[in-house]
Amino acid sequence: MTAFAIVNARLLDPASDYDGPGAVLVQDGHIVEVVRGAATNTPANLDIIDADGRCLAPGLIDIRVKTGEPGAEPKETLKSASLAAAAGGVTTIVVQPDTDPAVDDPAMIDFIQRRGAALNLVNVRAAGAATQKLGGERMAEIGLMDEAGALYFTDGDSIIVNSRTLQRVMSYAVAFNALIACRPADPWLSAGAVAASGEMATRLGLSGSPAIAERIGLERDLALVEQTGVRFLVDQISTEGALETLARARARGLEIAVSVSINHLCFNEVDIGDYRTFYRLDPPLRAESDRQALIEAVREGLIDAITSAHAPAPAEDKRRPFAEAAPGAVGLETLLPAALTLHHEAGLDLLDVLRPLTHGPATLLGLDAGVLAEGAPADLVLFDAGAPVVIDADRLRSKSKNSPFDGRRLQGKVLRTWVGGRGVYAA
Repeated sequence: MTAFAIVNARLLDPASDYDGPGAVLVQDGHIVEVVRGAATNTPANLDIIDADGRCLAPGLIDIRVKTGEPGAEPKETLKSASLAAAAGGVTTIVVQPDTDPAVDDPAMIDFIQRRGAALNLVNVRAAGAATQKLGGERMAEIGLMDEAGALYFTDGDSIIVNSRTLQRVMSYAVAFNALIACRPADPWLSAGAVAASGEMATRLGLSGSPAIAERIGLERDLALVEQTGVRFLVDQISTEGALETLARARARGLEIAVSVSINHLCFNEVDIGDYRTFYRLDPPLRAESDRQALIEAVREGLIDAITSAHAPAPAEDKRRPFAEAAPGAVGLETLLPAALTLHHEAGLDLLDVLRPLTHGPATLLGLDAGVLAEGAPADLVLFDAGAPVVIDADRLRSKSKNSPFDGRRLQGKVLRTWVGGRGVYAA
């Protein structure tokens, strides 16, 4: 369709705090009008889609997506990740740099974005490596990658142990107003850990990482942020103590954003159960008190982005002893219904749930998406917030099926997804 109208919808626009009836008119890939309230008429030359009172929101923006392409295509390709994203109402994905070869030069940024555009599904963008080959020693070509379109720079799950290297990365990024993201963790306290320290890890005989390791790593990173003035993203915060450190830093006026994975909002360390490797994550699942603190941070608007932390791993990498299993879980297709548990079970307002999935990451990365407004790209998701769904990992579109939500009953069904006004998914 080049011109159509979605009418009789419940519009959810976190950018303007609007939650109410309305309609959206789309032409040539962009929103040309947003009608709030009961629409009395629509132009006769438009195709009409009746939402029947269901929720219409900006498409989700997932800033932390791993794929296997290039280098490990059996895990996941850009196409399979894009199909999964579309089915999950995710209209923009940011691919992580830990591929083979690593995304540490402008040619790799260009490859990923051209490949994504050729698929003509969802918007595929790239994050560049902060250091060459993710080695943590020599700074990557941040300036050239920024010109090529990299949205931010990170070594992903790899900790930049060398503080001098991280200081140089941050200082150089300031010249481009580039965003740097780091996983906060003390490399010695967290080395070899596969679970969170505590009674559960001890009983299971698993090597544990104490919560203080995240806080210590964050204190180091924030000290360098204060010294350099860089724009900074705390990647995948997971503990209550780190949230307290973050609050103090923000009170000092530091420009800091923070992301959290949907897994740490939905599960805790007890879910590991009898060595269930689909719950083997990095950072590890924490105590219930940490999970509740993260949920409250979402409620209070302290979380800028909720991510799927999509990390595909084939069965042969997961069906191993817990300590030997690959960390990570797929999450693109389950992100929205999983996030809606914060509304159905924790009582968060729908707009507060959707904000760090749409407007928050768009603002952080300088994208013109994540909003229902005239002139914005028609990246949209239509969903039924109350519809029951049972997650069947075997039916997920990702090539890998390592979902901790397998068999779980959730609420929230994606009905249709549009990217640039193109229908890319219909249930």
